[in-house]
Amino acid sequence: MFHFANAAMLPLLGEMLAKGRGRSSMMFMSACVVTTQFVITLLASWAGRKAGTWGRKPLLLIAFGVLPVRAILYTLTENTGALVSIQILDGVGAGIFGVVSVLVIADLTEGSGRFNLTLGAIGTAVGMGASLSQAVAGSIVHHLGSNAGFLFLAAVAAAAFGVLYFFMPETRDKQFLSPTEASTV
Repeated sequence: MFHFANAAMLPLLGEMLAKGRGRSSMMFMSACVVTTQFVITLLASWAGRKAGTWGRKPLLLIAFGVLPVRAILYTLTENTGALVSIQILDGVGAGIFGVVSVLVIADLTEGSGRFNLTLGAIGTAVGMGASLSQAVAGSIVHHLGSNAGFLFLAAVAAAAFGVLYFFMPETRDKQFLSPTEASTV
């Protein structure tokens, strides 16, 4: 769900930035990509360190939480500088998700010998979500406009946040134990 909500946002933003700007739109799109990658570079190391002390779930909640905010912000402005600045949130979400999701997989498969299999299955699910994101959001934008596409992605992101919040347990240390069970271990 993370990538279903996330993958179409940058291409839709690129389309918005290209309208009426000709060749200069390439510069703005490049600025979006560089902004995201710069933030990912800064946050990835931090996320790895904090995952050991904060736990995985709080960090994933941050990553998932910035997605609906980002999508809604895109509907509120057409200012190029603001749109590029909003891409900072893409770096926050992707930087945290990229690191912490691998740690969650490691937690869940510890000692089973199935880390690579699980990582591959998750990679496949991510690819499917990203592909569907492009197709579905693109269709919505074609029929209803950019704002409708971004609001749809915001709704998916909000649903993903809810699923994560309510249904995913913390996987770091003493995984899946209730507080009562964990205190007796």
